[in-house]
Amino acid sequence: MLPFQFAQGNDGGGAVAAVGEALRWTDKVWNKIADPDMWLNIMFSSIRIIIIFIITRIVIKVVYRIIDRSMERKQEGKIRVNPRRFVTVGELLKNATSITCNFIMILLLLSEINIQVGPLLASAGVLGLAIGFGAQGLVKDVITGFFIILEDQFAVGDVIQTGTYKGTVEVIGLRTTKLVSWQGEVHIIPNGAIASVTNYSMSNSLAVVDIPMKADLSLDESVHLVKKSLVGIEDRDLNIVKVPDVLGIQSMSTSEYVVRIVAECMPNSRASVERQIQGDVKKTLEYHEMSHQAALEQAAVLEKDEGDGTGGA
Repeated sequence: MLPFQFAQGNDGGGAVAAVGEALRWTDKVWNKIADPDMWLNIMFSSIRIIIIFIITRIVIKVVYRIIDRSMERKQEGKIRVNPRRFVTVGELLKNATSITCNFIMILLLLSEINIQVGPLLASAGVLGLAIGFGAQGLVKDVITGFFIILEDQFAVGDVIQTGTYKGTVEVIGLRTTKLVSWQGEVHIIPNGAIASVTNYSMSNSLAVVDIPMKADLSLDESVHLVKKSLVGIEDRDLNIVKVPDVLGIQSMSTSEYVVRIVAECMPNSRASVERQIQGDVKKTLEYHEMSHQAALEQAAVLEKDEGDGTGGA
């Protein structure tokens, strides 16, 4: 019976020790909860956290207001206003402000709850460096897109050409630009690949039309017919800024000579204006040819009548 009693005694001592340990842990917890200094620290930390959050919101709102007012002043002072550009730049600056302020707020809040931010910043720096090496193309696209918008190189609705791609700008993003060609193809170009841009919508265009004339038609008569066909063309086509100029002979051969016409027109309307000029000149020349042919036929009929002796009857 002795071994059993000895074991039973050991079990009883272990239970008493466990109960004692639990009581000591409970006392520690209770002392911690009842510690007034801890509650004061929690209260002051909570107040500081609330103050940091409120100050961050106020700073963001103030910077937003400053950005809006700055964009409004720049927009009013510009001769050629592109509202989308100012809206886009303003939104970019607001996003950068929000990210920066919130990042600083998070660091301050972590410090308030006794979390060391130094190792976190070091880890973030190493992670950012790794991401930077792995995403150089993305960073280049974003930076180029920002400067495209900031410098107003082109805007939505402009007709541009970059490399072999030409079309109307449909979307300008920080990473890509979307072009739609006149045939309907959609070109999505990374901003980092845009090395040079030709913008056809920045200033007025110059329509140039060469009209071939028959050599048997005198130059004065040709110029007169061309000028007659261009009368009132600025009313028929509102893209024409002023009356086209007839410069004279551009080239000539033994069978024909070419008369050149130039017209200043609205941006990106050169092709339609050239078609309008060619159509008007063609109609005038056709009418002149028909009138001349009718006059020849009438003269031939009169000459035939006189030859038959019926003219004097």
